[in-house]
Amino acid sequence: MWDMIWIDANLATMREGDEPYGAIRRGAIAAKDGRIAWVGYAADLPKAADELAREVRRCDGAWITPGLVDCHTHLVFGGNRAREFELRLHGASYEEIARAGGGIASTVAATRAASKEELVGSASQRLDALMREGVTTVEIKSGYGLDLETEIKMLEAAAALARDVRIKRTFLALHALPPEFKDDRAAYVQLVADVMIPAIASEGAADAVDAFCENIGFTAEEVDAVFSAARVHGLEVKLHAEQLSNQHGAALAARHDALSADHLEYLDDAGVAAMAQAGTVAVLLPGAFYFLRETKLPPIEKLRAAGVKMAVATDCNPGTSPLTSPLMAMNMACTLFRLTPEEALAGFTREGARALGLQDEVGALDLGKACDLAIWDVRSPAELSYWIGAPLLRERVFAGRARALHPSSLAEEG
Repeated sequence: MWDMIWIDANLATMREGDEPYGAIRRGAIAAKDGRIAWVGYAADLPKAADELAREVRRCDGAWITPGLVDCHTHLVFGGNRAREFELRLHGASYEEIARAGGGIASTVAATRAASKEELVGSASQRLDALMREGVTTVEIKSGYGLDLETEIKMLEAAAALARDVRIKRTFLALHALPPEFKDDRAAYVQLVADVMIPAIASEGAADAVDAFCENIGFTAEEVDAVFSAARVHGLEVKLHAEQLSNQHGAALAARHDALSADHLEYLDDAGVAAMAQAGTVAVLLPGAFYFLRETKLPPIEKLRAAGVKMAVATDCNPGTSPLTSPLMAMNMACTLFRLTPEEALAGFTREGARALGLQDEVGALDLGKACDLAIWDVRSPAELSYWIGAPLLRERVFAGRARALHPSSLAEEG
């Protein structure tokens, strides 16, 4: 007997090659031991629902999608940078703010000073906001410590958040140059490659390694050295690439069989081709594009034409994307980047899972996958990219069980 069955539902299975959204109208889905045990048309059920499952949930025509996958976030950090936001709106430049101790340096200082418990407390409020909009899997990056002790503290805080949600942890190895290495960047890159990555890998503290390949970040050569070390130690790689300029980072990421290359506003044709050949996912981050008031769009049509899979994520972070709404990110992906609503939802389900190497576990309603579901009070899946700020989520299901939506206030964050 199944543990639970949902009936009187419409299913957006997000299977490739099926009807739009992989839709099954008047469908049903069942769970056993946290896995999807049956999915299909309700008319094809072998018996009455109450004879098949211990618990029957009637959905009254609601739409069920896979639980959302936010595949690029920086949820764990100390403090916030709202004051810098005010200063920029009053005309202060990023350079002026940085010289005054702001920018990433301020987040690094606050994160180093915070205890693990304080980091868990503030990040849990941001995570709750994601969960209240259907997220069941989230990637969390470190990168605001810039020393081994704080990076491990951040990764441990990320692990502590894994209640009723699937967490993937990424060591953002090259994010910025720490102040103590401002005169010797080569020594810092060597420290990351020779000391930090081996230590983090040996502790099992991260699933992947990331870097910021940019003219204000790190060069392709520096990233190459760090990615080589990551691969030696059995870690996947991902890359912040081509956000502000073309550093040919996406092609570099593809050469290392990266799970994803993220941002990609300045991606060129060679980068598109390299990603297509390697199967590297393009993670689109419209929140940062919006918050920074960028105008250079990612080459969406070229990515489509080349068959590059496109994910969408919030990029929740204190400096360039203080966004905790996956539905808003989907709307931005449609309005700013011209994705279709189906592409946006695929980006937050099937392709988000692919960007984390979890496509066999989550991201689509398929037999044997984890029964992570989001149940929505909508008449069409397109509404998930259409409404702005509407409370659309009826129920969130993790590992086959309905989970409470935790109320919290971001305003309470310290």
